[in-house]
Amino acid sequence: MEKLIAGLARFKNSSFDDRKELFATLANGQSPEVLLITCADSRIDPNLITHSDPGDLFICRNAGNIVPPYSLHPGGMTASIEFGVAALGVEHIIICGHTDCGAMKGAMNPDSLDALPSVAVWLSHTRAAVAKVAAKHGEIGHEHLDEVTEQNVLLQMKHLETHPTVAAKLAKGEIEIHGWVYDIGAGSVKAYDDSKKAFVPVEDKYYELIHQHKKASNQ
Repeated sequence: MEKLIAGLARFKNSSFDDRKELFATLANGQSPEVLLITCADSRIDPNLITHSDPGDLFICRNAGNIVPPYSLHPGGMTASIEFGVAALGVEHIIICGHTDCGAMKGAMNPDSLDALPSVAVWLSHTRAAVAKVAAKHGEIGHEHLDEVTEQNVLLQMKHLETHPTVAAKLAKGEIEIHGWVYDIGAGSVKAYDDSKKAFVPVEDKYYELIHQHKKASNQ
């Protein structure tokens, strides 16, 4: 806790003062382009790994970067997605999983969740991803963790499409859904490439965008 309090003081006296114009603008509203849904894991810092500024990302976090399918009993995730899409008008939604995910470990070993009944219910939204990997290999073990993590991202992308606000925007071509997996140890990100039906280095998936950005920066 002491580290956090000291950090608050440093922020006010350095980072905030250095960017007063940005924060003055943000004080009057937000207009993020991206809704990023990622895990609550303390090792994930969306702004750090994307090198983005305050106001760039509308961030939703939970155990396992889960998007429950739309239902008549909406919760916090459903409300946040609806707000981000319908009220803020985000143009991109990213589901970002990560390596060594505790939620995915729990989903693969539900017996370990006996003392965590709420977590067990929440992770039921990953069941199809686990079942798919288990069916492919006949059994499932720690060596399949990365594969389950990727399949979970794809599953949550499908769940997103059941939300009416997202479905409407997709039908009009006004929003894109992306699937990412962040490698904590390597500091790298893989993105799902639908044409290859695989997760590929983000540099390959978004080569043209990266090239255009570099070109603009050099002008």
